[in-house]
Amino acid sequence: MPPTVKVRRLSREAFLPEQMTPGAAGYDLRACLPDEGRIELPPGGRAAVPTGIALAIPDGYEGQIRPRSGLALRHGLSIPNAPGTIDADYRGEVRVILVNLGDAPVVIEHGQRIAQLVVAPVAPVRMVETEALPETERGAGGFGSTGL
Repeated sequence: MPPTVKVRRLSREAFLPEQMTPGAAGYDLRACLPDEGRIELPPGGRAAVPTGIALAIPDGYEGQIRPRSGLALRHGLSIPNAPGTIDADYRGEVRVILVNLGDAPVVIEHGQRIAQLVVAPVAPVRMVETEALPETERGAGGFGSTGL
């Protein structure tokens, strides 16, 4: 049985996360802007857009906030910390940090789909300090070291 994520509306005008098709990995999150009605993001601008909901992600899972591909392609909207993480112990409002990487202002309106939520398992690990790490073919090479 899949894990249960409890959703609490913090505003009557908030929308529940919605899976748009049965095979979709993500649940769309919508902006909750009933009073302001809209946020205008200039080129290079950022805003933490409220969703009007709080979540109870089960232990052993995280909520990943990801950009919507259509908004990225059409308007240059992205999430600068993508994927953003909602920890299992966080109970505050889910807000989505959006950045306008396009060359024109973008208006976010109440009810607009702004991001996707993917709930994923988190593998527990134990950190152990050591004097040396096992060798690999790649070694310390990073940032393009394995090719273009």
